[in-house]
Amino acid sequence: MTTRGRREVDVLVVGLGPGGGAAARCAAEEGAAVLAVDRKARIGEPVQCAEFIPRPLGRCAQDEDVLQQTVEGMKSYLPSGAMEHSPFPGLMVDRAAFDRSLARRAQSAGAEVLTGTRLLALDIAGGTAQLEAADAGRIDVRYRALVAADGPHSPVARLAGLPALAVVHTRQYTVRLLKPYTDTDIWLSDEFPGGYGWLFPKRSFANVGLGADPKFEDDLKAPLDRLHRHLVEAGLVGDEILSRTGGAIPVGGLRARLVHRCVLFVGDAAGLTHPITGAGIAAAVESGEAAGRAAARFACTGDAAVLDGYDEEMRELYGAALDRAAERRRELECHWHTPAAGEDRTMRRGWIAFAEYFAA
Repeated sequence: MTTRGRREVDVLVVGLGPGGGAAARCAAEEGAAVLAVDRKARIGEPVQCAEFIPRPLGRCAQDEDVLQQTVEGMKSYLPSGAMEHSPFPGLMVDRAAFDRSLARRAQSAGAEVLTGTRLLALDIAGGTAQLEAADAGRIDVRYRALVAADGPHSPVARLAGLPALAVVHTRQYTVRLLKPYTDTDIWLSDEFPGGYGWLFPKRSFANVGLGADPKFEDDLKAPLDRLHRHLVEAGLVGDEILSRTGGAIPVGGLRARLVHRCVLFVGDAAGLTHPITGAGIAAAVESGEAAGRAAARFACTGDAAVLDGYDEEMRELYGAALDRAAERRRELECHWHTPAAGEDRTMRRGWIAFAEYFAA
């Protein structure tokens, strides 16, 4: 194994999910020298996502094999079995292809991309990071700004001494979809405390999964198997499990600060994931784009006000919605594993498809 030695860049991006890919592209478009790294050998794999994006994000899903199908509505099932159907326009994507597409756009803009490369050490005060590439050894990087796009368990945050984010755990099966389907199905139940069950259609396949707060439920396999069996018996999906995945989703809302010295946090690492739905791809892309531009401008000017502006912009865009969602989570936490969790009115208050969710 060889050692690449020392590097100096304007912007270092750690993580090449949607936020990191968007940040690397925008920083490079601003004229910055950008190095973007991801610990995975192949960007986007394994997929740990239901693979749904809102329609406006279709601008990032134009490359071949990314877009899979459209989604028109949402069926929300309450504990009583009652169902409410509501509009829910969106797109199903191949998430791995989506992430790789964003990384290619960053490379086309001039960013250097390294895969199979992990962050070993970080000196924020000195603006240096130590990386280790699987095929090339250790690299000492001096940077002017760093974009942390490294997920819910952000190594950048850990190395910076920042608190860990509260998360729910998820588990998901990919199975055959036995008929054309354009809705996403949601199950609200005390079986999934702190989360919900889901089905997202994806052409001939379906992502069937659930999330739960580990404080209330640490066995995700048994309830997911029951949900899968229910859908098999309904004739909607096949019995064979084609693939399995899972992961963590931040649910505590925004970090106290999205900027720590010259480090900008984006996407899941910033706590931008919706605390009720778990949706986070759109916010990751938008925060990544804003952070990439801010990091490049800071690298050029040294003006810290640019970084403060990024923090303020994200709070203005997302703060109110995330605060409401976090409040609804706290309300629901009082009811899990009590009789109230079996009442429709409790779940209506805690889910975005119902008017009660938005009431004061």
